[in-house]
Amino acid sequence: MAPLESRSEHATGRLEAAGPSRGQSGGLPKAAGLGLRREHIREVLAGEGAIGFVEIHAENYMSAGGPTLELLDDLARLYPISLHGVALSLGGMERPDSDHLNRLRTLIDRVSPAAFSEHLAWSSHDGVYFNDLLPVGYNSETLGRICSHIDEVQDRLGTRLLLENPSTYLNPQIGDLDEVSFLDEISERTGCGLLLDINNVFVSTANHGWDPGDYLNRFPLHKVGEIHLAGHERIVGAAGEDFLLDSHGDAVSEAVWSLYADVIATGGPKPTLIERDNHVPDFSVIAKEVERAAAVLSAVRGWSSSC
Repeated sequence: MAPLESRSEHATGRLEAAGPSRGQSGGLPKAAGLGLRREHIREVLAGEGAIGFVEIHAENYMSAGGPTLELLDDLARLYPISLHGVALSLGGMERPDSDHLNRLRTLIDRVSPAAFSEHLAWSSHDGVYFNDLLPVGYNSETLGRICSHIDEVQDRLGTRLLLENPSTYLNPQIGDLDEVSFLDEISERTGCGLLLDINNVFVSTANHGWDPGDYLNRFPLHKVGEIHLAGHERIVGAAGEDFLLDSHGDAVSEAVWSLYADVIATGGPKPTLIERDNHVPDFSVIAKEVERAAAVLSAVRGWSSSC
């Protein structure tokens, strides 16, 4: 196993010099937020529900103008914005696409998001985009490459990135590190923060026979700038095997709510997002999940890092 290296003083200096974007001076509020879907635009713009912030997918707002960006301007006047990318392919063999970074920088300069996040995954190779978040091996070579990519992204965007843990279906334990150690070391080397998707933890640990409690006990919660909660479904494969799929098409499960409550009780309140991408329900249904997350956060409002 190759020795682990700490984040260099050079990398630290670059991040401190770049500083946060205008909207990131205080980060996201320690509140419950909602991933925006077109079905809920009217209610969100009207201020319905206990929504503390709104998350959007960056690639949906990269137009040069028009009603999409006008909507984004309206949202940014009403809510802190979490900007969530899905196409940087940080785990890929090639450097992040320069044109894509330019479009992202334009969007960040326009909306001043309170947070920007991406995935520990790859999605493109040799000019081909696969429209999926594909897993990486947790080895020293991949670690160095991803850190280099994140350094470049943070330099170009002038903002700190939150890196999301993946949902996986084939065991990615190929190499030197386990998943938690891999994420923690990336954060140490690059200065990036982490986005903890608790549904992804539940899905991956169930699929690989890991212990979700052990995973979360080892997760560096002090580096978490945002939490995601979403639904999953159980799938039976062609050979009769069953596994969990991170579908974002159902309500947050009781098991995930339980893990979330434990994380908040241990690590204190964190900005928490409810995600629903498929089988999107009426706003009143999703608003109840936002309210439930807000109630978990409120239960530990008096939490202190010294406790």
